[in-house]
Amino acid sequence: MLKFILVGIVNTIFGTGIMFIFYNFFHFSYWVSSASNYIFGSILSYFLNKHFTFQNKSKSLTTVIKFTINITLCYLVAYGIAKPLAIWIFSGFDTNIQNNIAMLAGAVFFVGLNYLGQRFWAFKEG
Repeated sequence: MLKFILVGIVNTIFGTGIMFIFYNFFHFSYWVSSASNYIFGSILSYFLNKHFTFQNKSKSLTTVIKFTINITLCYLVAYGIAKPLAIWIFSGFDTNIQNNIAMLAGAVFFVGLNYLGQRFWAFKEG
């Protein structure tokens, strides 16, 4: 768990930085910005978690496919819940603020879901 947290901190700084820069500076949409976080961050996360956190020695394509499915499902669920929730809770705020809050909340939801998926499914050996 400690290794996952350390990898998560590095990955969160990297991916979240990309997400907020894409949204606030390049003015990409909510979905493009948040997806970019997970496209770039997932590449880093895969290698760090596979080798450092879970010390998975598998060289199979199955592990890559399971990791990709896990990331995709966690992303869709976390950000699919975060956006309408932020719009509902912060209905009186500007759309830009709602989307920034939704991206932050989505990132938090994603971390919990992603840990469970990687720990008990994607990198589980045997």
